[in-house]
Amino acid sequence: MKVMVVDDEKDVQSLFTQKFRKEIRQGAINFSFAFSAEEALQTLKVKNSEYLVLILADINMPGMNGIELLKILKENYPQVKVFMITAYGDEQTYQTAMQYGADDYINKPIEFETLKKKIWNL
Repeated sequence: MKVMVVDDEKDVQSLFTQKFRKEIRQGAINFSFAFSAEEALQTLKVKNSEYLVLILADINMPGMNGIELLKILKENYPQVKVFMITAYGDEQTYQTAMQYGADDYINKPIEFETLKKKIWNL
């Protein structure tokens, strides 16, 4: 399964690699990382997004935020599932994310066992 993580905090790469090391080693999951919404969109344009199953996108990022990214993703890549991730979970942001088509909404700190269950249930 191909998953892209979009977050402006670069340490998420080592965190996800560590938390999913067994699944990565087994070839069950393959992560790519983008450190801005703009980078994620550029990567999707250049690389074939056909096999991308899931995007995990932070909401609060400089430049284009995760909600704006979500709207573009759902318009241009409707087959891709999008989970929104935030450290600032307020009801308005949740409602907006759901309105724009988020497939799930996850609060930080991420509970990785729960996230794994959600991913495998896609």
